[in-house]
Amino acid sequence: MCASPVKVSVAKGDGIGPEIMDVTLKVLQAAGAQLEYDFIELGEQVFKRGIMNGIDPKAWESIRNTRLLLKAPITTPQGGGYKSVNVTMRKAFGQFANVRPVRTFDGFVPSKHKGVDMVIVRENEESLYAGIEYRQTRDTCHGVKLISRTGTELIVRYAFEYARANGRKKVTCLIKDNIMKITDGLFHQVFDLVGAEYPDIARDSMIVDIGMARVADTPEKFDVIVTENLYGDIVSDIASQVAGSVGLAGSMNLGEACAMFEAVHGSAPDIAGKGIANPSGLINAAVLMLYHIGQGAVAAKIGNALLYTLENGQHTGDIAADKAKALSTQQFGDAVIANLGKGPSQLKPFEVGSGKAVKMPSSKATTQSKRAKGLVGVDVFIDAEHAKALELGAKVNQASTANLKLDLMSSRGLAMFDPKNPTKQPETEAVTDLWACRFVGQNIGNNDVRQVLANLENLGLDWVKTENLYTFDGVIGFSGRHGG
Repeated sequence: MCASPVKVSVAKGDGIGPEIMDVTLKVLQAAGAQLEYDFIELGEQVFKRGIMNGIDPKAWESIRNTRLLLKAPITTPQGGGYKSVNVTMRKAFGQFANVRPVRTFDGFVPSKHKGVDMVIVRENEESLYAGIEYRQTRDTCHGVKLISRTGTELIVRYAFEYARANGRKKVTCLIKDNIMKITDGLFHQVFDLVGAEYPDIARDSMIVDIGMARVADTPEKFDVIVTENLYGDIVSDIASQVAGSVGLAGSMNLGEACAMFEAVHGSAPDIAGKGIANPSGLINAAVLMLYHIGQGAVAAKIGNALLYTLENGQHTGDIAADKAKALSTQQFGDAVIANLGKGPSQLKPFEVGSGKAVKMPSSKATTQSKRAKGLVGVDVFIDAEHAKALELGAKVNQASTANLKLDLMSSRGLAMFDPKNPTKQPETEAVTDLWACRFVGQNIGNNDVRQVLANLENLGLDWVKTENLYTFDGVIGFSGRHGG
């Protein structure tokens, strides 16, 4: 007796999206996937109706009901306040993990590398990709890099659980904590603490720039990579490209409320309607979805037919060695369908038990500290265009109170005025209009901060932003200033 079909929300997307989605759905049907589709609108046409997040109201209801989304690439208009559909989806449905398997198809898809078989686990909701930005002065903008202990523990634990469930041997963390000691430092700290709970899985960490260079140079040495949102986006595309083509890679976005499956590549409007797009990325995304919902036999059937097709030299133009023999989008899909039931002879095949879904354990809260929190100062940011450092510093110093005193004034992280040496000229005058004025003290409260702000206003200075300075368990929770 056949199982009841699983309901899936389907968005055909923009650009090449409808073409590759139609082929993917045709493959799913031919393979016997037990699915029922609810087609929804996302993307360009929705944006044109004035919906700034590109998501039709009916789509929300559909996704809440199905908790599954198979999505073709979306075009987000540039500028104008339009929001990324992907980012909105990830945040709204708590999709904390983006998972991208990357492999080479040795001997069949051109690549400079062999034996690549890695999985990139990318934190999906935080870091600079949280999209929290401000413009505070005429000259400067500010992007918030948000890293939480809770979010970090969730993604790191998922990476180790994924490795354990799928027979992976090592997890590598990519961070930049030699520079960003607070944010990336927290990510690294949590990685080490959580990783210690998985003695069966090897672990190491790399500074992200050298890590990405090594992914480009020796990708076969990596197994599972876990990293922050922005880094993960970049390293995923690097890995997909060195493996042969971004057009072959699928990905999944996972959370408790919804799982979203999509190709890694974009909507490619320049080739839309030409019938030459490679549907492999979306087909691979559909395979990931089938594994996720427990239809592993069908997933393996499609995945192995795809591998057989590639081994058989049936390629679309983006990877074909002989462009004259390249298949169209539809022809490639038909070839995969014709090859259902066949498997690769040289490439590593898909197994029914491959791509196991991860069941996250309850958090053990092992990375939590007591978090004794103490206010020790405030950074006040001032808009002062064309100001001279020593003159401005002397004026700001007058805003000090008995409890909160000016400790340093800086511009773009470089110390510009020291009240303990008020006549010392900075190495260079500031080239921007945003100045950070650090006031520090002991046994202080928010009333002390408000008094400093009032004093600055009385001095005719325009403060535009504040950041309170805290210690946690006696450890400083803020960065220093260069040259200070």
